[in-house]
Amino acid sequence: MKSHTIVWEFDHPPEVIWPLLADTGRFNEAAGLPKHQIRQVEQPDGSVRFFAEANVGPFALAWEEIPVEWVTDRWFRHERRFSRGPLAVLVATAELEKTNGGCRCLYRMEVEPANLIGRVMLATRFFSASEKTFNRLVDEVRRFAAGKGDQVFMSKRVVLDAERSQRLERIVADINASPNGHGLGTRLADFILDAQEMDLMRIRPRRLARQWRADPLAVTELCLEAVRDGLLESRWDLLCPRCRGAQLSVSSLDRVPASAHCDSCNISYDRDFSRNVELSFQPAPAIRPVQDGEFCLFGPMSMPHVILQVALDPGESRTVPAGLAPGAYRYRTLETGGQCDVEIDGPAPTLVVDGAQVTAQAPSPAGMLVLRNEGDVRRTLVVESRAWVADALTAHEVTTLQAFRDLFSNAVLHPGDQVSIAQIALMFTDLQGSTALYERIGDANAYQLVREHFAYLGRIVRGHRGAIVKTIGDAVMAAFAEPADAVRAALAVQEGTAAFNAALSERTGAAAPISIKIGVHAGPSIAVTLNDRLDYFGSMVNLAARIQGLAAGGDVVVSGQLAADPSVMLLVTQGRRERALVRGLSEPVDVVRLSYDRVTKEEEDGG
Repeated sequence: MKSHTIVWEFDHPPEVIWPLLADTGRFNEAAGLPKHQIRQVEQPDGSVRFFAEANVGPFALAWEEIPVEWVTDRWFRHERRFSRGPLAVLVATAELEKTNGGCRCLYRMEVEPANLIGRVMLATRFFSASEKTFNRLVDEVRRFAAGKGDQVFMSKRVVLDAERSQRLERIVADINASPNGHGLGTRLADFILDAQEMDLMRIRPRRLARQWRADPLAVTELCLEAVRDGLLESRWDLLCPRCRGAQLSVSSLDRVPASAHCDSCNISYDRDFSRNVELSFQPAPAIRPVQDGEFCLFGPMSMPHVILQVALDPGESRTVPAGLAPGAYRYRTLETGGQCDVEIDGPAPTLVVDGAQVTAQAPSPAGMLVLRNEGDVRRTLVVESRAWVADALTAHEVTTLQAFRDLFSNAVLHPGDQVSIAQIALMFTDLQGSTALYERIGDANAYQLVREHFAYLGRIVRGHRGAIVKTIGDAVMAAFAEPADAVRAALAVQEGTAAFNAALSERTGAAAPISIKIGVHAGPSIAVTLNDRLDYFGSMVNLAARIQGLAAGGDVVVSGQLAADPSVMLLVTQGRRERALVRGLSEPVDVVRLSYDRVTKEEEDGG
């Protein structure tokens, strides 16, 4: 086997360079390597082997993809074993080591030829041509690490024909004219034409917002609007709880199944709207088609939650540098088998695998991790963070956004389907003294006032990442993915009511101030389709409505359960704690009442 080593120096530490060099899929695309389809073959012991084919230049290649090994910020090793083509084996290893103020990367290629053509390639230009390409890409890594540019690897802008250019121009104008465009339509179009395919296979609004240094809610609304206007297509992905990959993707919410199977991990898993059903986006094929396939199946940055992935032979033991920060981790194997959840706050426990059993044993030396395979077959040991996909926009989150409900009111669950939601925050509002209001100013004027009050509430709910689920008479039910957003929205409504009344009086000349009663609660619920829209049902929903009934007007009543949420506690410190009886419950419930002195005597008398 012939080898060749390249040494690269960087002015930044390993934790900055690692996510750029270890993004092997993006690196391979930038190097000009083609996408390939992966064929997964389950083995008798439950493990899975991965095979691929692709054409590179004049060669038709076929190979087995050996799962990449790595320790985050330290090293990775990638091996392909060929069954067709001029090479028999190709191994690429990258090792990062700290230097004064930066780091050094030793990149080593080990190649075994399969035939005469392979031997000629290795004797002539293979290593020199590879080094030239890699040096160019490493220069782009240095440029990006220095803060120059929005993307790591520069790619050629896609050139559209006249028809597609005109279509894109019209779409961008529609996006920018909408309230969901936020002036970002042109930037999104440029991104679609300029980005690598790796960036377009699964567009995640939060990641895009971070890249643009923009508001995540604005970028999410932008992507939703872009679907409506034809620039993007939406994908509902059912993520595997182990590898976090999208093992199943469908085009609409009502087609998301209740369960799926991950061929890579060889496990079946259930749907969880709050956790593993993700909405992502791709360019519309009429603008820029994105081909199916992989540039690299198992690159470290395709699974950034995996801190370590190392293969051990039977009976093998290794000690690897792996300073694990305090937090929640999971020990498991890449192959089907058990897992062990650990909390690390000091030396990491030794990871021991024996067949399907995974255990955490004696502490490892400081800054190190001891790995042992006590079984009789080769196993790939995995250490992963238990934090979920940070950038994933879950179905639970997106269906509580007003823009989604406005743009996709027909996006519902399959008839008869119901989904358990682990936690949702609900805000119920009602106008105080609405019957008297209708009598005092007349039906037509009162109806107009109620409509304006709906618009006022809608603006605040949307601004706090929530959505109005429905209106009932002059009452509103709004949903929020985050409890603190619901409480902040309720407080904002009461803080702005006086200004709403003043503006209304100035515009109409009529003195018809409103007073709003608000209740907020959070807990588990069931999402269903009712009257052609997504709705929520359950005892939590009933209690939220009852808590609103405790409000007197101009105040916010928060359930004691919600007030105890860590994200809410600081928002309700000035509230008055009470125990109150609510209709339908035999025992009183704990609530916190937040009153507002801004409510005038005239507003109180009007209820």
